[in-house]
Amino acid sequence: MLGDDDVLLYVGKAKNLKKRVSSYFRKNVDSPKTKALVEKIRKIEVTVTLSETEALLLEHTLIKKHKPPYNILLRDDKSYPYIYLSMGEYPRLSYHRGAKKAKGRYFGPYPSAGAVRESMALLQKLFKLRQCDESFYRNRSRACLQYQIGRCKGPCVGHVNAEEYNVDVKHTVLFLEGKDSQVADEITGQMELASGAMEFEQAAFFRDQIIAIRHVQEQQFVTQQEGDVDIFGVAVSGTIACVHVVFVRAGRVIGSKNYFPKTMGELDVSLILEGFLPQYYLGTRNGRDLPKEIIVPERVLAFDVLESALLESDGRKVEIKAAVRSIKAGWIRIAQANAEQNLLSHVANKENIRQRFISLQELLCVDELPQRLECFDISHTQGESTVASCVVFNQSGPVKSDYRRFNIEGITPGDDYAAMKQVLERRYTRLKKGEGKLPDILVVDGGKGQLTQAREVLQSLQIQGVMLLGVAKGTTRKAGLETLFLEGDSLGFSPKADDPGLHLIQHIRDESHRVAIAGHRQKRAKTGRVSPLEGIDGVGPKRRRDLLLHFGGFQEIARASQGELTKVKGISAKMATDIYAALHSD
Repeated sequence: MLGDDDVLLYVGKAKNLKKRVSSYFRKNVDSPKTKALVEKIRKIEVTVTLSETEALLLEHTLIKKHKPPYNILLRDDKSYPYIYLSMGEYPRLSYHRGAKKAKGRYFGPYPSAGAVRESMALLQKLFKLRQCDESFYRNRSRACLQYQIGRCKGPCVGHVNAEEYNVDVKHTVLFLEGKDSQVADEITGQMELASGAMEFEQAAFFRDQIIAIRHVQEQQFVTQQEGDVDIFGVAVSGTIACVHVVFVRAGRVIGSKNYFPKTMGELDVSLILEGFLPQYYLGTRNGRDLPKEIIVPERVLAFDVLESALLESDGRKVEIKAAVRSIKAGWIRIAQANAEQNLLSHVANKENIRQRFISLQELLCVDELPQRLECFDISHTQGESTVASCVVFNQSGPVKSDYRRFNIEGITPGDDYAAMKQVLERRYTRLKKGEGKLPDILVVDGGKGQLTQAREVLQSLQIQGVMLLGVAKGTTRKAGLETLFLEGDSLGFSPKADDPGLHLIQHIRDESHRVAIAGHRQKRAKTGRVSPLEGIDGVGPKRRRDLLLHFGGFQEIARASQGELTKVKGISAKMATDIYAALHSD
């Protein structure tokens, strides 16, 4: 949260951004600090990370660097805490701070007492080692509450033998040594043995252990040991581009920045970078330091020239790379995710949308500024599971509460004209009855044929005062080359690629396409009654089995990031991207 002159006021993280930000702007806010903060906020910037843990690490880095006045800064001069595993037949796992005098193993140090207690609670759920002190342990005649709630196996009263307990001790040690993959593999083997022996309750217990371990295993890209890198992500929507730069210094993501360069209709990512990078690094850098590496999403032909120019101007060798792996691949995913998210925010900005409405009025030569647009699209797979979408925009942007989906039935499979006619009849019969508002402009994704269907429906329902607009893709199907058809215009016309009115048409057309595809996929999955994994190219029975074994269930697969998916044997980075996209199509 930024104040006047972009002064940083507060850094926070959120799993649900809308709820978190809304909590600051409620009518009844009790906290004086929050009230004072809200009065000073002038701008809010958002950085998207790949997991909640990464968001926490980035939050910590930014608070430590900038010391925002409205963040709480804690100081602790105590010694570092450890996790202690005692000796004996039934070792005890405990929290320890101070001199390491007792015999046994000490794991740590940990940065905070809270981190140790969270780890202890996790280990108690996973492996159920006792955490009670020796006097309590030796004087028990019946199991305590920890045993009753499933947090201990009850060695004090003989509910577990030493051999079984030592297996849990071994797994605990491996886990604390960072060998959690080995632990997960061993437990996976135990789960399969239990399942094969028809011991399903025990198999379910092992499955839950695997899921918990996989959560802890999430690869972190926000903080690493080394790296002095600038990472670029590029997103393009219609003819608008967003370039997002992530700055990594000494292995830590220290910040990021968005740019919206004028592309003049250029859609190729490599060409956008080829024009952007020289201006960014060879122009006035405003105090920016030059990194050792520059990572971009696609290869740029002028890499060598730019590297030579930077060496000549600054006397420093800078490498520019496109194909990277491991940690750096994670960094570039962060940059790309932020570029896409910030481009969506820019396109949806209310001021920008109003300006596009004004440009649309000029483009279509209408007397009054349009207030409401509706756009329709059809989605199916070879005529099966046909779904139509209706998307609504006003001068504030998308009106999602007015979105509608329609299951299309009773037509020849693949007949898009009949599908369009059916959805328009159903939609505007309801509007004719007063169940909603009529739009100023009705947009259909298609050319003259689709426009004819719309005209016939409106005439049959005797609806007047609605302008009809058809949007036909160009021969190469690239954004910026569309042909627009108005009612009574058989030839159509093609606006300039950088026309804001065309950007608005592209936005509502793309949104209707997204909603239609999402509805179609849901209907296809429901009617097929198959696992969502079965509809993904390249994911056969063996890979599905490996995924389910690795994560313990479909819900955990859906929750996993792309980086986590690549850890499964046989899942490449490209396949992980395809799986993630298929499971998050909504």
